[in-house]
Amino acid sequence: MRRWRIAIGSLLVLAACAAPPASAPPASIPVPVASSIAVARPAPRPTVDQCGADPLRYLVGRPRTEIPVPVDPGRRRVICTTCPMTREYIAGRLTILYDARNDQVTSVACD
Repeated sequence: MRRWRIAIGSLLVLAACAAPPASAPPASIPVPVASSIAVARPAPRPTVDQCGADPLRYLVGRPRTEIPVPVDPGRRRVICTTCPMTREYIAGRLTILYDARNDQVTSVACD
């Protein structure tokens, strides 16, 4: 009988140390419906053409020979898509990529 008392006492002590069961949130809290929520979206920021790429976007799909000679060669680079190039970002630099297989311009971008 004494062993039963010790066993039951130890179980009671262990049960007292256990964490209380997690309770579920009350069912009376209303959940908002997505259609009834007004979401304020920020206005889109205007894109800034820092390097002058917009006037030259017509070159995409045209031959590389139609690329005009730059006024400031330090601000523009013309590179083939398979050629090695540096990846540092310079905001005012214009990069024109062309496909080395067919010499057609593939992209005009500021980078």
